[in-house]
Amino acid sequence: MVLHTLHPVILCGGAGTRLWPLSRETYPKQFLALQGGTTTMLQDTALRLDGLDAHVPRRPPWVVCNQEHRFLAAQQLQEAGIADAKLLLEPCARNTAPALTLAALAALAVDPGAVLLAMPADHVVANAPALHAAVMAAWPMACDGAMVTFGITPQRPETGYGYIHQGQAVAGGTGYEIAGFAEKPSAENACAYIESGEYLWNAGLFMVRADQWLRALQALQPQMLMQCRQAMVECTQDADFIRPQAAAFANCPANSIDYAVMEHLPQQGTQLEVPARVVALNAGWSDLGAWDALWEVLEHDSQGNAQVVQEPGQVLSVDTCNTLVMAESALVATVGLSNIVIVQTPDAVLVVDKDRTQDVKKVVQALQAQPAQRRTLAQTHRKVHRPWGWYDSIDAGDRFQVKRIVVHPGASLSLQMHHHRAEHWVVVKGTAEVTNGERTFLLGENESTFIPLGHVHRLKNPGKVPLEIIEVQSGSYLGEDDIVRYEDSYGRTKG
Repeated sequence: MVLHTLHPVILCGGAGTRLWPLSRETYPKQFLALQGGTTTMLQDTALRLDGLDAHVPRRPPWVVCNQEHRFLAAQQLQEAGIADAKLLLEPCARNTAPALTLAALAALAVDPGAVLLAMPADHVVANAPALHAAVMAAWPMACDGAMVTFGITPQRPETGYGYIHQGQAVAGGTGYEIAGFAEKPSAENACAYIESGEYLWNAGLFMVRADQWLRALQALQPQMLMQCRQAMVECTQDADFIRPQAAAFANCPANSIDYAVMEHLPQQGTQLEVPARVVALNAGWSDLGAWDALWEVLEHDSQGNAQVVQEPGQVLSVDTCNTLVMAESALVATVGLSNIVIVQTPDAVLVVDKDRTQDVKKVVQALQAQPAQRRTLAQTHRKVHRPWGWYDSIDAGDRFQVKRIVVHPGASLSLQMHHHRAEHWVVVKGTAEVTNGERTFLLGENESTFIPLGHVHRLKNPGKVPLEIIEVQSGSYLGEDDIVRYEDSYGRTKG
């Protein structure tokens, strides 16, 4: 008898373009604390099963994320106390079905009884015990070979979500057969769905045995399975990073779990021996797909306003109602507004009607078509995170740039050289170990050094507290691609 074990699979590859300017290509929404707390959406997802009934044996999570986000994901998981997660690094984006397939192949390699619980990293679940109850209801069905999805009890006739049509109740359980799926309906159809009481929102949460997922994929998406198998056969591993072979994965068709498999099962599940089931979930769920969804889950004042700020008093509202304001670095004042979203970051401000927040992605598309300097606003924040810490470009002009750099204790930048710029470093806090040409020496607070153009150099934090410096760059070209790396602790060759 095969012992079944639950393997959480955290799908962490989304771009979150409708949450620009806070969510960007290099730092998308799943790595943000959007609700103003201390934990990010990834961390919340990874901790979501804590307290689950011990009768369900559970393995550490598989986290499927873009390879460019590997250090960010690893750091956040470590900060959340999850030291045993395995990270599957996608060399390119191929949607959720290939991501789940990578996890299924990896899980089966270590556990023939693996049951996968696929959870997007960018969802909100306010009521964890309710989620646990739904997982317990789905567990026996998944162990028996069904593919189970979790449907959200609708709160309103929403036209932006897909719907699941409940069929007959499953004998002896709390789940239902799935009669069919309906994609984002018209307002009229959405109202009819709600009135019938037979429809649930499609949450994008799934539970399925790994071998059953591969069985269904072999029948429905054989090319996807073949390419994912090849990518995993030729994968490499360093530390907790598993790297599928890039060329094989790039040739994999892009598709979602729903479109690739789940929506075929009501008609073909019996033939494939993979029945489709749904468990109702009423756990304060939201996919936070756009700014209006964030406004809905936040606390409101008496006028229906919500805010997320860095410090109290950062928003002043006069005659304003049903409005969301996020402020990172400046005072935001509103007068006479209704149904508006305002998001302020150090390098961009978004103002949008709350009923048009789905169209924010059009702003990102427009920026991506702009010249390079403007295009970067769709890709990166002013504050850029690196595996060793972060930097903030606080000022720039003709032939100069000023950065605030923070280096984690024990971390170091690469041993590097620049062809087109010189640098001045001033230590503001902590102790710096500096390599400058042939010399290596320590700098304390209020001490400085000059790195001439062409000099090999490195910055390291040998201390126990964060190292903070101010860097002044000067030269004919100040782009981040003017870096020649000789040694790097993080396996980078550029950037």
